[in-house]
Amino acid sequence: MGTECLVVPPLLSSFVDAFVDFSVGGIFFPLSEELRSIPDPEGGAPPAPATLFPSPARLVAIGDLHGDLHKAKQAFSLAGLVDSQEGRWKGGSSVAVQVGDVLDRGGEEIRLMYLLHRLKIEASRAGGALHIINGNHEVMNVALDFRFATPAGIAEFERWGVWYRVGMAMKRLCDGVESPKDPFEGIPSVFPDVKEEFLEGIRARIAALRPDGPISRRFLAGNQTVVVVGDSVFVHGGLLRDHVEYGLERLNDEVRDWIEGSTSSMPRHLKGRDSLVWLRRFSDGPDCDCTHLEEVLSTIPGAKRMVMGHTIQQRINGVCENRAIRVDVGLSKGCTNGLPEVLEIVEGKQLRVLTSNEVFRHKNTYESSVRLKKEIVKFPESMIKDVEVKA
Repeated sequence: MGTECLVVPPLLSSFVDAFVDFSVGGIFFPLSEELRSIPDPEGGAPPAPATLFPSPARLVAIGDLHGDLHKAKQAFSLAGLVDSQEGRWKGGSSVAVQVGDVLDRGGEEIRLMYLLHRLKIEASRAGGALHIINGNHEVMNVALDFRFATPAGIAEFERWGVWYRVGMAMKRLCDGVESPKDPFEGIPSVFPDVKEEFLEGIRARIAALRPDGPISRRFLAGNQTVVVVGDSVFVHGGLLRDHVEYGLERLNDEVRDWIEGSTSSMPRHLKGRDSLVWLRRFSDGPDCDCTHLEEVLSTIPGAKRMVMGHTIQQRINGVCENRAIRVDVGLSKGCTNGLPEVLEIVEGKQLRVLTSNEVFRHKNTYESSVRLKKEIVKFPESMIKDVEVKA
């Protein structure tokens, strides 16, 4: 068997990877697209993800998803980005930004990451794009802080661990296939404070998500922590002057290096209440530090607004003359089980909230603690409502 395998190691390795992918996530990835994320044979690394992007004709912002695959699909479908039946990209050249917190609070975290990764590939092929932002829960999990993981989420990682080990064993059967690094190496077999029923799931979660873990490297390291698309700045928690002065590209590079395991310590701009992923200064309650927000935006060429998640809102809303837009509606069952809403920006000017909330079909006023500036509520026959606001 070893002699025959010498002529097909790349093919066998790809088959094993596809087998594990389908067993874990129910998805096959196009090999040619996956190879783009692998360093070239001469030792060069793939280019770092960009931070600045031109303004598209249609831009969509989607809030925190927290391990709820079904509600995530609803949100993308509501935005007209995916086929509601197949979950395939149909957004054409639309650009979408998901503002982080894919992990925790739900039981379908891995399957959700697989879906988002496939949508990234499909969007790129169609001339569009899907950008995923690292949120505080991604940061917590890479740092092995699992306090918001659910039993279902732990069980999902345990299943991943079983299939990943099957894949490693298959590769080791064949000469010529590079022996994969064991992500479980060095992880204790017993944790005094972990119940036996969760032990293998916790070990698998550590193996998958720690810096340079298979899941963190593949699905998180390629994400940005802040992006600027046209005149909109996207970040999970928020940006302060210090962050912008430090350099947005530099921030993204440092987070990526940490997740990939190139550096040993978490970047300081991910720590504390004023960090990129924990800040609530522009998203908590009806009041906002508009003066500081204006100073931040003025230092980013062309920026008109900051779009963020992290803090659950009754509905998507804006403050500071819509210079701060908050898009986390707590849609996950693990949060408030809110009805999906997404923000749409057309030609960089027209802002609309697309919602599936039945309540607003029967009211002539928009009831919320925070109002979008000069909104006009329309009631078409469709469940999707357009809330137009001043750009």
